[in-house]
Amino acid sequence: MSPVGVLWDVGNVIVRWDPRTLYAKIFEEPAACDRFLSSVCTLAWHGLTDRGVPAEQNTLDLIARHPEHEAEIRAWWDRWDEMFGGVIEETQAAMEALAARGVPQFGLTNMAGPVWPTIEPMAPAVRHLKAVVVSGDEGMIKPEPAIYHLACERAGLLPEQLLFVDDSLANIQGAAELGFHVLHFTDPAALLPTLKSHQLL
Repeated sequence: MSPVGVLWDVGNVIVRWDPRTLYAKIFEEPAACDRFLSSVCTLAWHGLTDRGVPAEQNTLDLIARHPEHEAEIRAWWDRWDEMFGGVIEETQAAMEALAARGVPQFGLTNMAGPVWPTIEPMAPAVRHLKAVVVSGDEGMIKPEPAIYHLACERAGLLPEQLLFVDDSLANIQGAAELGFHVLHFTDPAALLPTLKSHQLL
């Protein structure tokens, strides 16, 4: 079955996101920045907020374990917007073109619930998303099968009817096992040819 719609990830597919964009301003030495992000504010720690743990609770728990880094830990949420590096132009153009053709588009993101409303001002094309599943609001994250099933339910489509675009290989593999058409988003230049190959554009 050919896809009739597109299911988009958000971070590093629609907008660029990298904690180093912020923490390179805080730590003068790149090695110190790397150590902090690999041992204190790790992606595993951040993933708890993606799953729905309130940011303040998650922050206080981490400060209790690393009190010497309280200021740097608090910066994660106090200066969250500085982690974003702008839109990915190829994705924005593709979303606008898909919308012009009437192709339905949806979102599925591992993200804290309060962050999602800040995305549209950065990336106006997200207005074309007919439904968005935000992990922090649902208490589940990719690549757990349940969140993909929820996205299909919200979209009103089967996995086989959706092209799923994500930068995480684990998330892509999880979706493929459920029957989605998939694009592992590693090169923005590959987006348009993939959409054309599926006759979505």
